[in-house]
Amino acid sequence: MRRRVRGAAVVLALLGGLAPAGVAGAAPHRPGPLPLERLFDNRAVSDDARPGDADFDGAGASLSAPDLAAAGWTPGRRLGVEGARLTWPDTRAGEPDNVRADGQWVRLRGRGDALAFLVAGTGGAARGTGTVRYRDGSRTAYRLTAPDWRTGPLATKSVALPHINTPDGQRAEKARLYVVTVPLARGREVASVRLPRDPVDADLHVFALSVRARATGWTGTWSASTAGYTRVGPWTDRTVRLVAHTSVGGPRVRIRLDNTFAGAPVRIGSASVAVRGAGAGARGAPVALTFGGAGGVEIPAGAQAVSDPVRFTVPAGADLLVSFHLPGTVAAAPVHSQALQTSYVSEPGDHAAEASGAAYTSAVRAWPLLTGVDVADGAGSVVLLGDSITDGVGSTPDTNRRWPDVLARRLLEEPGAPRRGVLNQGVSANRVVGDRYPGDGVSTDTGGVSALHRLDRDVLAQTSARTVVVFQGINDLRAGVPAADVVGGLREIASRARARGLRVVVATLVPCAGEARCTATVDAERVAVNAALRRGEGFDAVLDFDAVLRDPALPARLLPAYDSGDHLHPGDAGLAALGAAVPLKVLRS
Repeated sequence: MRRRVRGAAVVLALLGGLAPAGVAGAAPHRPGPLPLERLFDNRAVSDDARPGDADFDGAGASLSAPDLAAAGWTPGRRLGVEGARLTWPDTRAGEPDNVRADGQWVRLRGRGDALAFLVAGTGGAARGTGTVRYRDGSRTAYRLTAPDWRTGPLATKSVALPHINTPDGQRAEKARLYVVTVPLARGREVASVRLPRDPVDADLHVFALSVRARATGWTGTWSASTAGYTRVGPWTDRTVRLVAHTSVGGPRVRIRLDNTFAGAPVRIGSASVAVRGAGAGARGAPVALTFGGAGGVEIPAGAQAVSDPVRFTVPAGADLLVSFHLPGTVAAAPVHSQALQTSYVSEPGDHAAEASGAAYTSAVRAWPLLTGVDVADGAGSVVLLGDSITDGVGSTPDTNRRWPDVLARRLLEEPGAPRRGVLNQGVSANRVVGDRYPGDGVSTDTGGVSALHRLDRDVLAQTSARTVVVFQGINDLRAGVPAADVVGGLREIASRARARGLRVVVATLVPCAGEARCTATVDAERVAVNAALRRGEGFDAVLDFDAVLRDPALPARLLPAYDSGDHLHPGDAGLAALGAAVPLKVLRS
């Protein structure tokens, strides 16, 4: 599209006796690094009544300004996505709001673990290589892919809008925008960023760019993955009080709320944190949380909100009560479905500040919206990326007997152990290479997007992640995915995590003979996966969970003492064995 336009410009310029930039005899001029908004050369957003005011893709199509506003993506809005802070362009519909990448230098400052780009491709997925220049004069290259705004995967999009504006009228077709991160050199300060050269077959549009700062001085003590977007309540003027069991403790606390997969904003009226007493009751008065100094916050679709730090002593290995008031009506929400923990919903009203649990008359056995709790100081976090076995399915509810809980207690109690926070990113029914939940819209399936698609959000963006333990793949095999594809997916996870400086530990797959879908063919594929993993290629360490749980007499099945009864999930004893089998030295970064 742009190439044809540029060609015509050259012809016209030559006919007029002028030599345009890039033509023989004229020296191309590139200005020094400029703020991104100074480089905007494309109009992506139009008002529905005037679609001709914008032409995002070179064919007259554009994003709908009312759709963006309905999603909470208003001009100048600060957006937290996957640990990064980005600003949606502060422009009106029909004004330049993005730059088509073609080697421009962008002025940018900051230290962090990644660059975060808010991007989309037009004419297909746009790929290119750019450069980061650091204050010390050094440079590194990065590779960036912007999925297409109309056909890219919904599983990795940041927001999906319901319409596309065209010269012929509005179409009921999804438009997508993406946040894509690329690694930075550790410890160096960014001075400027060169955008990729103009891709050959597509245009790469950049709306915003930032350095994702490292979470210095914070350790993740609890987390949960968003596994789907499901109907809830509906809750109108209710307070949700969620129980979160900590791993490490600290003198200050902050929480993270994620509106992942959503199409509309959610309003938090107030929030608090307390140590749990009994049931929904707190041990002492809850401490109020703020967001940017305000008592509440609106979280745009696909974005997250992190509360301001507050002085509050978080005990290690204890239950916290995280309460937040929903003043509006919430009929669907991002959830972690297999909490295996009873939490609470109140009668009408804002009850976040109440120590008493009397107002909390309904139970909920999922974690909606809440995805993280961080404490000040600490030695960093271990992220456990897995499926239902890591999620704790098969354990006794309300007892914290998941194998990550067992591991967290060992890290607290054993002499010389690294005092890591333990972040459980297990999702029941999750796969390595295939999405159970498509990544958009209300769904009853809470198996999540694939581990490959959720890696940035659930591992790379986690607070002070130092090591990731990857333990999944059996659901892929049970769905007919070949062993080679599972191993390839696990190695891709390891490669991407190691590029961000994480230590990567992989675990072999445990047996499941006797479960309906764990056929002899599946077991043969499982054996092939484990043989490849035991060779250790691409991983920093290997945990042989298969050897821990299998029945020596029948290696294709779980040892009966470790079986929860469904032949797929270990029970409390089996999960305790997994948690006890991890050599703590492999968790050191």
